[in-house]
Amino acid sequence: MQTLKSLTDEAIGLAQGGPARVIPIVPVPAQSAAETEVARQMQICNACRYCEGFCAVFPAMTRRLDFTQADVHYLANLCHNCGACLHACQYAPPHEFAVNIPQAMAQVRGQTYADYAWPPALGRLYRRNGLTLSLALVVALTLFLVLGAALQGGGLGALWGADLGGNFYRLFPHNLLVGLFAPVFLFVVLALSMGVRRFWKDVKPATSGADVSAPAATEAAHDVLRLKYLDGGHGDGCHNEDDAYTLKRRRAHHLTFYGFLLCFAATSLATVYHYVFGWPAPYEAPSIPKLLGVAGGVMLVLGTIGLWYLNRTRHPDHGDAAQKPMDLGFIALLFLVAASGLALWLVRITPPAAPALALVLCLHLGAVMALFATLPYGKFAHGVFRTAALLRHTTEKRQPNPIGLGSD
Repeated sequence: MQTLKSLTDEAIGLAQGGPARVIPIVPVPAQSAAETEVARQMQICNACRYCEGFCAVFPAMTRRLDFTQADVHYLANLCHNCGACLHACQYAPPHEFAVNIPQAMAQVRGQTYADYAWPPALGRLYRRNGLTLSLALVVALTLFLVLGAALQGGGLGALWGADLGGNFYRLFPHNLLVGLFAPVFLFVVLALSMGVRRFWKDVKPATSGADVSAPAATEAAHDVLRLKYLDGGHGDGCHNEDDAYTLKRRRAHHLTFYGFLLCFAATSLATVYHYVFGWPAPYEAPSIPKLLGVAGGVMLVLGTIGLWYLNRTRHPDHGDAAQKPMDLGFIALLFLVAASGLALWLVRITPPAAPALALVLCLHLGAVMALFATLPYGKFAHGVFRTAALLRHTTEKRQPNPIGLGSD
């Protein structure tokens, strides 16, 4: 009412010859070509709404009449790239409307990984050269560790024949490993936090502005842990190389996701063992850290092999081909970490372990450090941003629809 009264008073003043009020112009961020294309396709989808029940993107779409840059970033990270809407769409290519939501969303999603990366230059570098950079980092870090260990132990010949007695700390003392990995881990946490903080700051006002409630957080966690939106909206799965439904992508993602969590749990529990109970590694097979680590490693190997195959065979219309180096780089790093970790365990328990143990240890540590260093800039970031987008979705859907159309 105060705004209406102010406008009325201003109109009366203008009619009486008073000065006109200067209305400040708030600059609107310019959209990229990919963002403009998503906005165009969303306008068409908003008029059709055939896919409204497929995933979270379409109910969120119905709450909007236009699509700002923040809306596009939010919807792109809410999309799980299952491909169902592409095969259901009557306006998909070769129709002149050329609606391909999975591909358009994937292009913007890849852009957001670089735009929200901290520092931005590293995000752009990894996006263009993900696979090459990942493998080069593994090789460089492994050689660095090998040479460092060799210089300390009397040369490469001595390193090859070193008898560590199954104790890795004889080659790399515990404090040295902490000194190497702790700064990298803290940097990863900082970089991811800075990136998702900027993303959250941008999309929160565009998604009702309401704070996350406990029910909303619970629902989002449920959707993340189940990978709900990789079921194609009907439970039969996603599309990959053609229009046939398959659950392979969901299963491969589950193996990779939970394998990674088990490995992280094993490392975290080993840290508690070391600092709280004074039980230093290595741990034998019956121990909980070892069981968690082996189970997680096997799941990671199987999951990444599946993801690699699905990525290489996926139809080009289902995603953004420019992201393949970044996707494959992350998959390759996860596979190398898991495979080298399992190899390290097998070498250690299979005599004679001495000749290869030191070199396999260097490879494993090099792969882990390369993975950590690239986490904020690779495909790992999509899990963080997608979780944030799901949190905003489960929060927004609990608010009144601002345009009074559609349904949640």
